[in-house]
Amino acid sequence: MTHSVRFVPGTLLALALLTAGCAGSRMPPPDMSAARSAIAEADQSGAGEAAPLALRNARQKLEQAERAIENEDYETARFLTDQAQVDAELAEAKARSAMATTAVDELRESIRVLREEINRSRPNSGGR
Repeated sequence: MTHSVRFVPGTLLALALLTAGCAGSRMPPPDMSAARSAIAEADQSGAGEAAPLALRNARQKLEQAERAIENEDYETARFLTDQAQVDAELAEAKARSAMATTAVDELRESIRVLREEINRSRPNSGGR
């Protein structure tokens, strides 16, 4: 009888640990605020014009993540939320790169115009 008495507490402990392990494996829904914020920042940086595909992908993945949350598929939702944030950050980087390229082009043009003005204002130095 002492053998079965030891067996019951051990079984109960194992069952309790198994139940706790299963309960802990259920993921909470992902926090989507970082992805939403990244999309808003990309939008404000002009990504709609500079990187429309990346911005559209970010929005679509965020919508898919929302549907996954509705279906309680939190692992997929977390993956899609992360992907949406990465796509939004890519769109913002492309927009900033396009703005920097435009600024460089404008500076080069200004330098070219200034050089022309300097050359025009120099007195003609006879063959130089």
